Amino acid sequence: MPEVLSETQIASYREQGYLLLEGHLPAQVIEHLHAEIARFEEESRGLEVGNERLELEEGHSAEHPRVRRIRLPHTISPMMRELMLSDRILAPARDLIGPNLRLHTSKLNMKSAGNGAVVEWHQDYAFYPHTNDDILAIGVFIDDMAPENGPLMVYPGSHTGLVYDHHVNGVFAGAFVPEDVGLDPDRAVALTGPAGSISIHHGRIVHGSARNTSSRSRRVLFYEMMAADAFPIMGSLTGWNGIEDYNTRLLCGEPTLTPRLKDIPIRIPQPQPSADGPISIYEIQKALDRSGFK
Repeated sequence: MPEVLSETQIASYREQGYLLLEGHLPAQVIEHLHAEIARFEEESRGLEVGNERLELEEGHSAEHPRVRRIRLPHTISPMMRELMLSDRILAPARDLIGPNLRLHTSKLNMKSAGNGAVVEWHQDYAFYPHTNDDILAIGVFIDDMAPENGPLMVYPGSHTGLVYDHHVNGVFAGAFVPEDVGLDPDRAVALTGPAGSISIHHGRIVHGSARNTSSRSRRVLFYEMMAADAFPIMGSLTGWNGIEDYNTRLLCGEPTLTPRLKDIPIRIPQPQPSADGPISIYEIQKALDRSGFK
């Protein structure tokens, strides 16, 4: 029996590839997240360039800190790790992809008021193809989300179709322009709602987010996870340091050595753009010759 989702919600996710649960988290949790973000923004005042913890937005300064992303927040914020492991996050995921869940990554994406960067249209599965697509991302709305905030947008039902080519001039660019592959821009849906809502989107759904043109911050905490029997395909952007390390990512349930295979169109995200160190989606997507957002 499902833990928190209704059969109607589960059926909708299967068909559309996403869910929006309004007011899923209590106000106290959102207040704690605000406090954690303020702590990291204060830390960023001492930085001129980003580091392994914080990625900075253009225009950042000590006087006006602009953090674009908090990297792997579950590793540097006990509160965000506790939330990740709570039933508020894991129960709906279990209802959708089963009891055995493994973490792929976490990130807290922040769009500063009046400037927050575009995330071009893409599919998560293009970055990290696995043996099956029981893969999803849960987004925690830390602020009220309106169309002018640059909310997450999705193409309903696109999770059942192709995995599109995310390359430019033979190099992985992590994005594509929907019109170029026949997707109608009018079909895209913005996931909006009050702070404390969560979104859930399938790993193969086409999604992106426009610039934040409002006078308010737009911050979303993402936990990306998969069924424990979904194993990474060689050449994907999933880190692999042996099965013992991989099993430390188990969020709940039991690990397995038996991958489940599904017939899915796959394109390996190689070759990667050259970089001196870790490169984020924002930098990878700069190779796109034009934006998918007007």
